[in-house]
Amino acid sequence: MTRHARNCTAGAVYTYHEKKKDNKAGGYGTIQNRIGKDSVKDFDCCCLTLQPCRNPVVTPDGYLYDKEALLEYIIHQKKEIARRLKEFEKQKMKDQKEMADLAKAEEESRAQKFIEMEKSIVSKPLASTSSESASTSSISNVSNGREKVLPSFWIPALTPDAEKVKMKKPEKSVLCPMSRKPLKAKDLIPVKFTEVKDPDEKKALIARKVRYMCAVTHDILSNSVPAAVLRTSGNVVTMECVEKLIKKDMIDPTNGQKLTDADIIPLQRGGTGYASTNEKLDAKMKKPVMMA
Repeated sequence: MTRHARNCTAGAVYTYHEKKKDNKAGGYGTIQNRIGKDSVKDFDCCCLTLQPCRNPVVTPDGYLYDKEALLEYIIHQKKEIARRLKEFEKQKMKDQKEMADLAKAEEESRAQKFIEMEKSIVSKPLASTSSESASTSSISNVSNGREKVLPSFWIPALTPDAEKVKMKKPEKSVLCPMSRKPLKAKDLIPVKFTEVKDPDEKKALIARKVRYMCAVTHDILSNSVPAAVLRTSGNVVTMECVEKLIKKDMIDPTNGQKLTDADIIPLQRGGTGYASTNEKLDAKMKKPVMMA
C-alpha cells in the first residue's frame, strides 16, 4: 500500500482542512483581517478629514477635530435638520387634511345612509318569484360598478399603491459624528500642541513622523502614548504626567490655574474612517458559504 502525504486529496472524505483551503482560494465564507497601522489615523488628525489639524479643537468627550471642518459639518447638519423639519411639517399638514376629508366623507356617508333608510320606509312591491331575482343578479366581479373597487394587476389605474413611510420628527440638535451626542460650537475647546524642537530636522511639520511632545515633561506623543487636554490652557500632556504630577495638586503647571476632574479631557486616538476608536479594529467581509 502506497503512502500518502498529510494533505492528500485522494481520500473519499472531504476534510475540514480541504474545505478551509478551498474557501480561502475561492473567496467563500467570512473574510477577516486586522486593520494595519496605515489605516489608523494619528492622534493629532481630525476625525472628519483624517488629516493633521491646522486649527485643532476638542469636544468634551475627547474627540479631536479641525475647527474649519467641524464648523462646516455643523452648518450642513443644521441645514439638513431645517429641511427635514420642513418636510415633517408638510407631511403633518397633509395628514391633517386627509383626516378632515375622511371625517367629512364619513358625515356625508351617514347623511346618505339616513336618506336611503327614509326612502326604504315607503312600501315597495315584492318580487314576483325568486327565480326572476336570481336571474337578474350576477356573480361577476365587475358587475354593479365593482370594477372600480377591485384591484387589477394588468390595469395601471387599478393597481394598489404602497403607502409612504411616515417621517419621525427629527432631532433639533446637531450630533457629534463620533460620539453621537449633542454638539455645540460653544463647547469646543481650542487645543495647543507643543512642537518638537529639533534643529537637525529639515522637513515640514506635517511630513515629520514625530511632531508633538508633552507640554510639561517633553515626552514624545504618539498613538501608543495616552494623552489628555487641559481645559484651562488647552495644552496636551501625557496621562502619565496627569497621574504623577497634575493630580497631586490639581493645578495646571502651564498657567497655575486650578483644575477639576472635568478639566482633564482624555484625548481619543486610533480612530479610522470605518471603524470605532480602539474598539473594532477587525475588518470583516461576509461572502456566500460553500456547502460541503
